[in-house]
Amino acid sequence: MANAAPRGLAARFASEYAAHRRRKRVYATLFGAVFVVCVVAAAITAKFDVIKLVDGLPRTSEFLLKLVPPIGMSSFANDVREWYWDIGKWMGSLLNTLLMAYLATVLGTFIGGFLSFFAARNLAGHYLIYWTTRRLLEIARTVPDIVWALMFVIAFGIGPLAGILAITVHTIGAQGKLFAEVNENISPLPIDGIRAAGGSWWQEIRFAVLPQVMPNYLSYTFWRMELNVRSATIVGFVGAGGIGHDLFTSVQLLYFADAGAILLIIVATIMLIDVLSESFRHSAIGKASFAH
Repeated sequence: MANAAPRGLAARFASEYAAHRRRKRVYATLFGAVFVVCVVAAAITAKFDVIKLVDGLPRTSEFLLKLVPPIGMSSFANDVREWYWDIGKWMGSLLNTLLMAYLATVLGTFIGGFLSFFAARNLAGHYLIYWTTRRLLEIARTVPDIVWALMFVIAFGIGPLAGILAITVHTIGAQGKLFAEVNENISPLPIDGIRAAGGSWWQEIRFAVLPQVMPNYLSYTFWRMELNVRSATIVGFVGAGGIGHDLFTSVQLLYFADAGAILLIIVATIMLIDVLSESFRHSAIGKASFAH
């Protein structure tokens, strides 16, 4: 009689667990079916054609080969010097692009970071504030930065200012969302301690929230800087200045070798930013760059 209760509990657990497994299998099957249907529908709508893709690959390789001029081993230095014949102008344009991206990242991160506290459900305090801030951030990041750039070019004229404003607005929306999600995943215990001690809302942010989220804030900020360098290049296509304008001009004039040289400069810059940002982020959170 004493063992009847444990056996009954075990049988009930086994029955409920089996039902739980069946529900998970049903959900997984439904999800897989919906996923496949969406992939097929997307391929049909986009007119994705594997045969056309295979036929077009040789033409793509031909274009890529045009980006690099013939370089001989015996005349390597002269050929590279001739390839980068306008390196001074391109580096000046690259500097403008980097400064645009840097300023937009700083402004967008500070403003987006401030708004993220009101876009986090656990920190907003009132649902209307939370809902309004979320919608504003959605508008800022949903509109592509190149569209923002077109609007600001019309308003302020051709130049870096339009690019800075466009990237800043997009950065506000993106950083605000990312930071808000980080804020919602923090432990509530430090906040409860600040409240129990009679602290204000700002003291909660300063002493309970920021110490928990700062490593993620740094990671997202460096990642956004890398993205904004690419964005600053793209907005140059519509008159926002920087190296993107030089790249667009080269492609328009069919100067493929110049376009290839500029693309290599951009790629090398992104790689350098990634290495430096990783090193700085690790040093900021007290972590070694490489594990031994």
